[in-house]
Amino acid sequence: MNAAIEAIAGPIKGQIFSLSHEESSIGREPANAISILDGSVSRRHCLIRCEDGQFVLVDLGSRNRTLVNGAPVAEHVLRTGDEIRVGNSLFRFFTEKDPGDDTSEQLDAAEHTPSTIVLRKEDAVYLKSGEAAPALPATNRTIRDLNALLKISGVINSVRGLEALQRQILDSLVEVVPADRAAIILAEAGLPDFGAISGWDKRAGPEQAVSVSRTIVARVLEEGVAVLTNDISEMEEFSDAESVVMRKIRSVLAVPLEVLDRRLGAIYMDASDPRAIFDEGHLQLLTAAGSVAGLALENARRMEWLETENERLQAEINVEHNMVGDSGRMKDVYQFINRVAPTESTVLIRGESGTGKELVARAIHQNSSRAGRPYVAINCAALTETLLESELFGYEKGSFTGALGQKKGKLEVADHGTVFLDEIGELAPGLQAKLLRVLQEREFERVGGTKSIKLDVRILAATNRELEEEVRNGKFRQDLFFRLNVVSVRMPPLRERREDISVLATHFAMKYAERAKRAIAGISPEARACLLHYDWPGNVRELENAIERAVVLGSSEFILPEDLPESVLEKGGPAPGSTTAFHDRVRESKKQLIMNAFEQADGNYTEAARLLGLHPNYLHRLIRNLNIKGILTKQAASGANTSPK
Repeated sequence: MNAAIEAIAGPIKGQIFSLSHEESSIGREPANAISILDGSVSRRHCLIRCEDGQFVLVDLGSRNRTLVNGAPVAEHVLRTGDEIRVGNSLFRFFTEKDPGDDTSEQLDAAEHTPSTIVLRKEDAVYLKSGEAAPALPATNRTIRDLNALLKISGVINSVRGLEALQRQILDSLVEVVPADRAAIILAEAGLPDFGAISGWDKRAGPEQAVSVSRTIVARVLEEGVAVLTNDISEMEEFSDAESVVMRKIRSVLAVPLEVLDRRLGAIYMDASDPRAIFDEGHLQLLTAAGSVAGLALENARRMEWLETENERLQAEINVEHNMVGDSGRMKDVYQFINRVAPTESTVLIRGESGTGKELVARAIHQNSSRAGRPYVAINCAALTETLLESELFGYEKGSFTGALGQKKGKLEVADHGTVFLDEIGELAPGLQAKLLRVLQEREFERVGGTKSIKLDVRILAATNRELEEEVRNGKFRQDLFFRLNVVSVRMPPLRERREDISVLATHFAMKYAERAKRAIAGISPEARACLLHYDWPGNVRELENAIERAVVLGSSEFILPEDLPESVLEKGGPAPGSTTAFHDRVRESKKQLIMNAFEQADGNYTEAARLLGLHPNYLHRLIRNLNIKGILTKQAASGANTSPK
């Protein structure tokens, strides 16, 4: 077999060099068969020698490596169309026909291969077994193909992760197929488009975006056949495809990826160079590779989906079941959830801000028959009446300025699921009437629409207001209240379940220590005493914020009193010795300052606040937390002009 290389880029571009049947060296020294005056080329960079009718490229320890088709090699059997980079020079290897060479017959058979071949799985020689398996010829080509399949099998058992697996499979295939571009396409179940494309480009390297001929891939996926063409212009159905025309594709190989007769995608290769010839041997190899790799790719994809789904469900569980506490009041709440969750009843959740009303709503949804359906939460106090109406019911195109298209409301999005209406007591009168219709008729119209839309949702509502009082004052519709108050539960404030404070505090300390990457051993007894004797007007939310602050600002392995907010420390009540001497002195100093200011102001709150440089409301809170109202009252009675409020 005669062979040559053509310089297609670099300082000697355009020259053609015939290769010796022994060896031809390439380098910077003039003594080389091919000499290149280029500083990036080593003195003896590489050589090409003929072994058993094949030409083998050998790197000679060059400084900048020798690349074949964009990848560095130490030793590589050359094929027609291979591109060799030596420094700044790029060569293309090609052969001429030699009738006496067995390998040449294999390579040159491509010249007599029909321009288009369609191969069905049952005709793939590498997939036949038993008596049906043909005797494979003992040629270098067959050995190379079997080695490629063996390499892919090894990759399947050693590589973890879908992306890495696809990359390794492509790397194994492009070593034996003279393609310019290659890709693995995975189709998404139930979707008309391709879900994932992992690509390789000879010039740009691996992990590149590759534009594939979707027309050809669609045929492979629909018919389950492998397709080869070396003159795509002859194929009428493909010749005018946009991707084919733009990139001047001449040759294409595409084979299905199959798992138990189910097609999950395709392996795709193409070439624009007319000298890069695909033959039936390449088609046979890729068909076998598609069958071998299909199950591994499907398992890798399924594993990634399971891992993602597990993370999503785990996160969902952490949120929806993040109720901590074993007090009797909380056990009553848990029993309530167990009773009402399986029903379809509307539930009204009452309680002060920060008591965890939304967590109850989520738990009800999660334990209901609608658990796999949407859960949509809407804060009725967060938006104006107009915006909230659009958010709830959606709108039609052109119903108001800026309505450029139709939009579904959250009620419609939650169809067959659960809607949680937080702060329902803040709902405007106009929206109360519309919500009443939803509860009664289970239908509504979008803003600007005339068509009634049927709805199947479960309504859960929450409020921190006393709705009975709101009804008496005419601020809340009585009929809507009755519709919402089918069954109700009141979340206890934290001051009524003090036995849960310590458990909650520990839970939040561990949670935020992990987030802040701090080692927290626990909460000191003095700090825990402060927590237990504070009334927590902001309830669990305030406690969580206080612990997060302590974790972030603290510097020791325990949360100490000085790490807690001032409002917690100002509250009297802990037993003597439960706080530090420092905070005892601070609290006594505050008491003395306030008493002195009241004495100077003759008992006038406003004047005392001015003298202290405080807002009157803050002064009232300090007096309450320091438990000195009685002292100030006695002080005022002895001669002040006004009595404390």
